[in-house]
Amino acid sequence: MDGPAENILITSAARKAPLVRAMKSAATRAVPGAAVIAGDIDPQAPARYVADGFWQMPRLTEATPQTLLEGCRERGIGTVLPTRDGELAFWADARAPFAEAGIDVIVSAPESVERCLDKLAFARFGAAQSLPFISASTDLDELEGETFVVKERFGAGSRSIGIDLPRAAALDHARRLEDPVFQPFEAGAEISIDAWMDCAGAPRGLVLRRRDRVVGGESQITTTFRDAALEAAAFEVLAALDLRGPAVMQAIVPAGGGLRVIECNCRFGGASTASIAAGLDMLYWSLAERHSPEAAPAFLRIEGELRQVRLPEDIVLHDFDL
Repeated sequence: MDGPAENILITSAARKAPLVRAMKSAATRAVPGAAVIAGDIDPQAPARYVADGFWQMPRLTEATPQTLLEGCRERGIGTVLPTRDGELAFWADARAPFAEAGIDVIVSAPESVERCLDKLAFARFGAAQSLPFISASTDLDELEGETFVVKERFGAGSRSIGIDLPRAAALDHARRLEDPVFQPFEAGAEISIDAWMDCAGAPRGLVLRRRDRVVGGESQITTTFRDAALEAAAFEVLAALDLRGPAVMQAIVPAGGGLRVIECNCRFGGASTASIAAGLDMLYWSLAERHSPEAAPAFLRIEGELRQVRLPEDIVLHDFDL
């Protein structure tokens, strides 16, 4: 694709049409004329049909930063937004050489990404910093409690998860996992916290969301809400994590109140478009940080609350290339 080195690449675009559309909206304000390109290894990735262009990318196991850098140059790409947990470490390592070539990768530093991807390291970091994290261990005997959560130490937390299991059942469930980690089960409402951190790692805004209906680990129905104490606690956690760009934390709010952090995905979340609608203009801010660094983010949260319902959508294309 011809064009200036201002185009925007969304990697692992898959079915993330809402994200592509949100990025196109942000680009019209921050980088007029820039194209939003959906990248994926699947040539039929559905998101390609709502993007301005498509790049069938190689698998990261078969690519090098240099080959991807050349591909970005060919397509006039100036900004890259990684969107999948499994690729964050690769792009975090590639951020410096891409920056030298004038391409901004919206991703956190390698050590910050590694800490968020490793649920045991994440819990230990929280304990060392006296942050309100739920503890974790690879040894169930190290944990107190009656019931437990068992999940894979690395990768998506919802994959093959066991929740509220007695000790014997937790040990049995762990035998079916590759690298299990145990956490004490804590009852309460599970929430998501969307946030945006600037290039210095400072959180500039966040939105709390209730996870009203969860399918495949993502909120199919989500509702924003306000709570000053929870917001203050979340700001403290996010500042300590030293992240950059969009992120989404998962936490439990016990019946008596307070914040108990489960994990943090240092990327744009599946339902994070709800927080954009609530005023957390994180994609625009990420682009503006590169193109208009003098324009400080202004978090103007909406007065009321909103509920987002994620539904399948059919689109009909005319005059397209077969």
